[in-house]
Amino acid sequence: MKAIRIVKPYKVENYDIAEPTVGPAELLIKVKVLGLCGSDLATYRGSNPMVGYPRIPGHEIVGEIVDKGSHVPADFVVGASVTVFPYTACGKCPACRIGRVNCCQYNQTMGVQRDGAAAEYIVVPYQKVFRVDGFSYEQIVCIEPLSVGWHATSRAEVASEDTVLVFGCGVIGLGAAAASAFKSATVIAVDIDDGKLENAEKLGAKYLINSATENLEERAKQITSGEGPRVVIEAVGLPQTFAKAVEIVSFAGRVVYIGYAKDKVEYEAKLVVSKELDIKGSRNAFNSEISAVIDMLKISKADITSLVTQRFKIDEAAIAFDFWDKNTVEVTKIVILF
Repeated sequence: MKAIRIVKPYKVENYDIAEPTVGPAELLIKVKVLGLCGSDLATYRGSNPMVGYPRIPGHEIVGEIVDKGSHVPADFVVGASVTVFPYTACGKCPACRIGRVNCCQYNQTMGVQRDGAAAEYIVVPYQKVFRVDGFSYEQIVCIEPLSVGWHATSRAEVASEDTVLVFGCGVIGLGAAAASAFKSATVIAVDIDDGKLENAEKLGAKYLINSATENLEERAKQITSGEGPRVVIEAVGLPQTFAKAVEIVSFAGRVVYIGYAKDKVEYEAKLVVSKELDIKGSRNAFNSEISAVIDMLKISKADITSLVTQRFKIDEAAIAFDFWDKNTVEVTKIVILF
């Protein structure tokens, strides 16, 4: 069967591997669409420290069940559309022992620490598979990254009385914006691209700030009557936005970081103390948050079809990665079609 692998930085190739066999508690899934994640781009660029080469990328999965093991429950029927929870948990590390399996010390995400789903068929334990009836493929492919944004709102304890400012309107930041709006918070979306801000508006953002053309601080103060947003979620991964989150959040506010800043971050430590801020990291998602996003999309009927901005066939994988590397600003979500 066809598969894609990143052989080394800036080298992607198509090759043939054996089709997997299904075990008693597993599902054989035919991959229909695969979304490319920022971690896949980092692997392509050689900047992902958790990856060894060669690596089959991919963990944003749309598939169809084509076979099932003898111990798989009856509701997993052949022909059903599914997505996959792509993380593992050891069950023994400090995070797992307190139930925070999303940040397992020994987590292995598909396409990162272990081979991913960039192949025609994959085998997955049924416990990690979610039926997604009633959605198009291009809606399904966004569910997993949206759940990462949802998890950030859980870490921030977003509630209806909050004003939430989200830095970055890629799919994960949009997940945070959509989840905050779904939880009845007032959402301020910040980006440097008007098209991405329009996506945030479709998903429930009330206020849009293009920080390349507007004064971010003045607009945020205006919107919040001079107090600053009660919650700031950073989904960019730049030292400047890491620092700005601490500067702009209200007193007694909460800051959650989803993005990975590659360089050191510096900010005024006195702000953390004087404002008595809660600062948290946010990693991956719980499987329950996959279900939460599915329910949110069913209830809100949010328009996420425009999040997919580029489409490439499996034989064009190398072209897809090269395009993304050279045209980052133009991309919200690239998908590979099988």
